[in-house]
Amino acid sequence: MTLDLAYLRGTMAAMLSALQHSSCPENLRFHFVAAAASSHLCEVISSSFPYLSFEIYPFDSSSVSGHISTSVRSALDHPLNYARNYLPDILPLCVHRAVYLDSDVILVDDIANLASTPLGGNSVLAAPEYCNANLSNYFTPTFWSNPTLSLTFEGRGRKPCYFNTGVMVIDLVRWRQGDHTRRIVEWMELQKRMRIYELGSLPPFLLVFAGNIAPVDRRWNQHGLGGDNLWGLCRDLHPGPVSLLHWSGKGKPWERIDRNRPCPVDVLWAPYDLLQVPVASNPLL
Repeated sequence: MTLDLAYLRGTMAAMLSALQHSSCPENLRFHFVAAAASSHLCEVISSSFPYLSFEIYPFDSSSVSGHISTSVRSALDHPLNYARNYLPDILPLCVHRAVYLDSDVILVDDIANLASTPLGGNSVLAAPEYCNANLSNYFTPTFWSNPTLSLTFEGRGRKPCYFNTGVMVIDLVRWRQGDHTRRIVEWMELQKRMRIYELGSLPPFLLVFAGNIAPVDRRWNQHGLGGDNLWGLCRDLHPGPVSLLHWSGKGKPWERIDRNRPCPVDVLWAPYDLLQVPVASNPLL
């Protein structure tokens, strides 16, 4: 997970949910990527989880800041949002597999079940896919009108489908062997020269990995609970079983709760809020 002050409240809630629903919480090790070394962040985690096994890795934002293009929401342009591109370079070589989680998620199932997802013979990532989503909407007419770029998704193992990068199982060994960080950065550099997509750090992942994603049941990413990227309006849960709730979108549950304007689904996040505001001002507690 990434770690910063703006999303610390969400990160702490996600950690608590993972630990509470784990059959062996002592086996969990958290790897945090932070914009800078911060004793305060370390103290907050240590004081809340005194027996937690974790490590914080500083992320040099200068390595990515020159590659970032403006997107539909300013929060998506934060350099730390691109740290997932560099995880195989940041984490120790002894870490062969990791589960990447955004800071706006809550687990209600054992994360070991997600972490053990089979990746098959050559997949680097496992994630829930949404093949009903129109992949063409994530790229500009400039991309699709280019005779070379428009063939990017041709010849892949399966139909390229949209997937959300906020919940991924990653084979770090295969990523390093395939030099996928370089491939992602090359797409970001092209984006600086000719605008081929609009939505932050997601499209380069689609360009590199879509069509070769190991399947994960959609129960592991009930995403979109934060509404869209412009207004963050309330949304209901998708039908079906749930293992992980994801407040992707503009609306974050802690912000809506603090404004005394929570959405109905935010009541599912509130019990994990370790850094909650005083009870008197919070109608859900």
